Amino acid sequence: MEIKSIGVVGAGQMGNGIAHVMSLAGYDVMLSDISQDALDKGLSIITKNLDRQVSRDKITQAERDTALARISTTLTLTDLGRSDLIIEAATEREDVKNQIFETLKPALAEHTILTSNTSSISITRLASRTDRPEKFMGFHFMNPVPVMQLVELIRGIATDHETYKACLAVVEKLGKTAASAEDFPAFIVNRILMPMINEAVYTLYEGVGNVNSIDQSMKLGANHPMGPLELADFIGLDTCLAIMNVLHDGLADTKYRPCPLLTKYVEAGWLGRKTGRGFYDYRGETPVPTR
Repeated sequence: MEIKSIGVVGAGQMGNGIAHVMSLAGYDVMLSDISQDALDKGLSIITKNLDRQVSRDKITQAERDTALARISTTLTLTDLGRSDLIIEAATEREDVKNQIFETLKPALAEHTILTSNTSSISITRLASRTDRPEKFMGFHFMNPVPVMQLVELIRGIATDHETYKACLAVVEKLGKTAASAEDFPAFIVNRILMPMINEAVYTLYEGVGNVNSIDQSMKLGANHPMGPLELADFIGLDTCLAIMNVLHDGLADTKYRPCPLLTKYVEAGWLGRKTGRGFYDYRGETPVPTR
């Protein structure tokens, strides 16, 4: 099937980025959230990011205007039901995702493909709670969506080949690259990335180095564009902890045990850039390490 219309659930960091790239690629996009403030903020971010692309000659003013015109918003989740493809990009909580798919169920067209942008939760398990496990798969974008080139495509045990081919065609139309991953906890990218971040937090926790020395070591010693603690703040420490818990619970291996310091930061509400404090304090002109 050819996908022409796309529904995006969630106007946050990932959802607005997905809506941005989909509209720019020529798809009609309907963006949904539970609050008008979230929708307004999401559209504002999309506009700002498109304007930045115009200023850098990545796109033309006409392409920017056309992309914005392709995006509509709604507070009513079931309005997305007639879309050819729905991408759920809500918070990384399985109960929330299940409730979204349950609400969508009666409004879905027969041909609609359901996908989740989950970074770690079992696609097979999410699919089993819907009425179309064969038309369900993982569609995992990297953050920030307009910049990052990779999309992980994850098939559940029931996902059929037609669904996979349709989603692969979307990735190719976006000009991005698809990596096919099997449905195991955290898939490929986060299965490798999150334990590295967790180990960096253990290195801090055990006093092997401070925030600055750990990040500098990985930037200058391993040529990483961002240090692991800086990257954790960018991703969100709550998201990092949630993925480590999925790995720990799903694989039952102590090497995935979340660092107690990571848990402490999350309990304090120091979640990184989005809350103004994490391993760095972002409330001043320049970020300052908190340890």
